[in-house]
Formats: sequence, structure tokens, C-alpha cells
Amino acid sequence: MIRSILAILSLTAAPAVAAQNFQSTAQLDEAVVQFTGASIGMDGGAQMPVDPRLKLAKCAMPQFNWLSERQDAVVISCMAPAWKVYVPVRRLARIVPERAAPAVAAAAAKPEPVIRRGDPIMIEAGAEGFSITRDGVAMSDAPVGGRLMVKVDPAKPPIQAIALESGRAALPGFGR
Repeated sequence: MIRSILAILSLTAAPAVAAQNFQSTAQLDEAVVQFTGASIGMDGGAQMPVDPRLKLAKCAMPQFNWLSERQDAVVISCMAPAWKVYVPVRRLARIVPERAAPAVAAAAAKPEPVIRRGDPIMIEAGAEGFSITRDGVAMSDAPVGGRLMVKVDPAKPPIQAIALESGRAALPGFGR
């Protein structure tokens, strides 16, 4: 009797243990919403959730980037263990005039970076009641509000941050 109860308990616990070995696709979906600033199915958000059938190895620090400047897909990648997932982003068709006015062309110009590659920067994170900072080195240029990768430890992969001003950046979700 006791053996059969133990066997049943071990069988019911096995899926929970196995699930802990894989990256949560629900967490990836939430992170994509934060990255894009739009909910799943909305304009600017993911077209659909990450397929829950994917069995991705757990990643301590998934990284999020746009596939291209058109921002039509988010690339979620993990350095160790190495994997990548592409999440298509929903974009409604925009009517583009045949000749753009000079003011519109000037507005479409790329904003001036406040952080340049190789700059030493301070990364901030915090909430009500606490804040932490960490020094790092920018791995790319970024304007105010732009995302960049920052190397904080030579032995670990870079982390993603959002440029606040010259020499300052914040972790996504902790900006001011």
C-alpha cells in the first residue's frame, strides 16, 4: 500500500520537476509585452504568444532585440544555453504619402545618441524603497530611451539597458 502511494506521488511529481528544467513561455510572453510596450495581438505587440509546446532550456538572462529597424519581430536569445526564438510583431498597414514633406523627413531622422559604444555608464534599477546601481561599459550607441547592451562582468554575457542620459541607463522595467 505504501509503495503504491509512493509510486503515485513520484509519477505526479515528475511533470513538475520536468517543467522546472524548461524556460517558461508565459514569462517570455510577459517580457515581450514589456519590451514592445504593447499587449499580445495589439498593434506593436506580438502577433501571438510564444508556443507553449517549446521546450527551451532555462535561461538566467534572456536578451531581447528587434530583428531589424522595421521592428517587425522580436528576437529572444540566450547565450548559455544557446537558443533563439523569433516573435513576429503585429503592424497595421500605414498609409505613406507618395512625397514626404521636408518636416516629416526631418522628424524621421535618427535621434542623436547620448551613450556611445565604449562609454563607461552606470546602470540603475529600483522601486519604491530601494535602488541599486552597477558600473558597466556600453557595447553600442543609444539615444535617450533607446536600448543597448552593457558589459558589467567580463565573465558573463552582457545585459540589456535603456539609455536615460549621458553615462546613465536603467534596466528595462525600472526606468523613470
